[in-house]
Amino acid sequence: MLTLSAVPALAETTITAVMHSPLRVLDPVINSSYIVRNYGYMVYDTLLARDADNKIQPNMADKWAVSSDGKIYTFTLRDGLKWHDGTDVTAEDCIASIRRWSSVDKMGQLMNTLLDSMAVVDAKTFTMTFKEPTAIALTALSKPSGVAAFIMPKKTAETPASEPIKATIGSGPFRLVTAEFKPGVQVVFEKFKDYVPRKEPASGMAGGKVVMVDRVKWVAMPDAMTSINALLSKEIDMIERVPFDLLSLVQNNPDVTLKEHESQGGQSMARLNFSQAPFSNKLLRQAAMLAMDQKDQMQAQVGNPKYYKVCAAIFGCGSVYASDIGADKLIEGQIDKAAELVKQAKYDGTPVVILHPTDVPELAAMPPVYAAALKKAGFNVQLQAMDWQTVTINRTSREPVTKGGWSIFSTTNTFGDIGEPIGFHAVAANGKDAWFGWPDVPAIEEARAKFARTQDPAELKKIAADLQRMVIDEATFVPLGEYTLLTAYRKGVGLPPAAPVPVFWNMSKTGK
Repeated sequence: MLTLSAVPALAETTITAVMHSPLRVLDPVINSSYIVRNYGYMVYDTLLARDADNKIQPNMADKWAVSSDGKIYTFTLRDGLKWHDGTDVTAEDCIASIRRWSSVDKMGQLMNTLLDSMAVVDAKTFTMTFKEPTAIALTALSKPSGVAAFIMPKKTAETPASEPIKATIGSGPFRLVTAEFKPGVQVVFEKFKDYVPRKEPASGMAGGKVVMVDRVKWVAMPDAMTSINALLSKEIDMIERVPFDLLSLVQNNPDVTLKEHESQGGQSMARLNFSQAPFSNKLLRQAAMLAMDQKDQMQAQVGNPKYYKVCAAIFGCGSVYASDIGADKLIEGQIDKAAELVKQAKYDGTPVVILHPTDVPELAAMPPVYAAALKKAGFNVQLQAMDWQTVTINRTSREPVTKGGWSIFSTTNTFGDIGEPIGFHAVAANGKDAWFGWPDVPAIEEARAKFARTQDPAELKKIAADLQRMVIDEATFVPLGEYTLLTAYRKGVGLPPAAPVPVFWNMSKTGK
């Protein structure tokens, strides 16, 4: 571990990083974008975590116990948990946080349908009682991404999920330096000196989160080339996602380490808005799906086939629940068939408004490609350019396109998110409570509920296959291929543990 020296410590122990997107909002529960999730892991912590083998481990919890009938889970907090203001983390904080998180998260919502009650036993112990035997509490509270179950102070967690939180006090390994936070420009974190890491070695998102630097600074750069130049000139220490078209500039540089983070890679997708025309019409959703071509998308987004593949499995190729059901509709674009469906649906020319983020290279490359395909199929397409954080705000609108609404946005989801059939937010189809786009498909929800109640591996695979069939038939989203992710680090930066989220604990810097 690095030690602090008297004067030059700040310069020697600050890691400066360019993340995939600037940070503008600070509520990691009601905003599911990955940059806000990353912020959440800096400032907050979770009761449980998954290790490098995807096994569930205690984190803020010291231990848990399950009653003999499988209905009651008792969680006990570990010693030394403090909020950034110096007060103790309590069981009441945990219950309030779980309530707010589970009202938003798709797996949490499903957990709530099985949950009977939560109760405080003492300051460090609480129970979750379910209506029937289930393991969903452990699965949900340990999931690393999407909307992670971050624990917040009770007063903060009592903020309605319809409102963003205003406080920034967590119990995580870093504190937000609020005086230096400039939304969209820079975020500064400092080591929380009272944080007590677990004693186990770091593994995935579990184990000891040992902070080895004084500060971490996330800075925004105007474009990708500026970031590369800043890395090469030693102005920054890390680029979270190196644009694939600029890899050649750093690949053979002895002062740069390129790390392929397989678990941080994932699936690209397009999300259609069920709540408004034209995609309230199932035939037009199916037409849009048929028009899109995965290879064309991956060529634009990634380019080098070494770092991408086409894939029909909505839960990820190579995953436990991988399936090629519907591959004939997902892999190769079929403009002629799409155009036939457009005519069959008697499409009236309602604009297809596509939210187009221009500040994140991998996201910026996607909409123009499928926009061109949709135009060929006969859709009236309008691209609306904006930054990614504005996309995350605008996609919450349920208004028609004539009043600022939208038809399609695209994004990426990590393998950790897509591999969870009841947690993958793009699969949930519970109407107004669903993820942006708000599909309402009762049969999908019935299958998800059945999945949550099932433990037999063979039956789980069968349910997952049924889910894939329904998702493709309804076109709740369009998978556009899979990619890997590469991070660039300056020489002298000790790499963090391999994890499905970019973490800054157990990460050192020599200053050289």
